Amino acid sequence: MNEGTSAGTVDWNDDDMATNFANVVNIQGTLEQIELFFGTNRTWNLGEGSNVRVDLTNRMILTPHAAKRLNSILTGVLREYETRHGPLSADEP
Repeated sequence: MNEGTSAGTVDWNDDDMATNFANVVNIQGTLEQIELFFGTNRTWNLGEGSNVRVDLTNRMILTPHAAKRLNSILTGVLREYETRHGPLSADEP
């Protein structure tokens, strides 16, 4: 940064933001984009031969660079969480 200049700030405008709950996530990618699928597992009693129902609610499409930044930030947040609350298992609900 040059002397005499200051960094700008980010104005987070949440006027049109929606909040959704997800307990299931899936990811796929191509050369140009990474897609994150979010949904809710609606299967409460999983018996033999039962199918799992996931209602997909959101799909986020990221550039590979944005996905890399998300990975870095999420890794840091989870590291902090586990330091405070103990280790998480990816197999737990």
